[in-house]
Amino acid sequence: MKTAVSLGVFILGLLLAVERPEAHHAFAAEFDPNKKVTLQGTVVRMEWVNPHAWLTVNVTTEAGKVEEWGLEFGPPNALFRRGWRKNSLLPGMKITATAYLAKDGRKIANADKVTLPDGSTFGAGAAGTGAPNDPDAPGAKE
Repeated sequence: MKTAVSLGVFILGLLLAVERPEAHHAFAAEFDPNKKVTLQGTVVRMEWVNPHAWLTVNVTTEAGKVEEWGLEFGPPNALFRRGWRKNSLLPGMKITATAYLAKDGRKIANADKVTLPDGSTFGAGAAGTGAPNDPDAPGAKE
């Protein structure tokens, strides 16, 4: 009996210790397909996490104020298949990104394409996001 109680407490402890995953969302739930922007800035950090990688960029406004923006990318595996590597975006790099703004006005956007200092451009979204011009989106025209 003592072993069964100990095992039960152990399993309950494991269940309580596991982090709850954040809910995954559709592109249209958070981002506006009609508000595409181009951001030029300096890489602060790139987080290669699931379900979406995130790029943090400092963008200087026309008024000279520096704003920190978060750009949502596709999952790391999809980025790797598109040619991205962990050293593709390093702190201090100057980049240009096209992205779709968040509906709620936060300084986050769903990245579409990123141009690196050497002029190379990579797709940043996940296949099938539903974003405009996504060739992998259901019903997309080629």
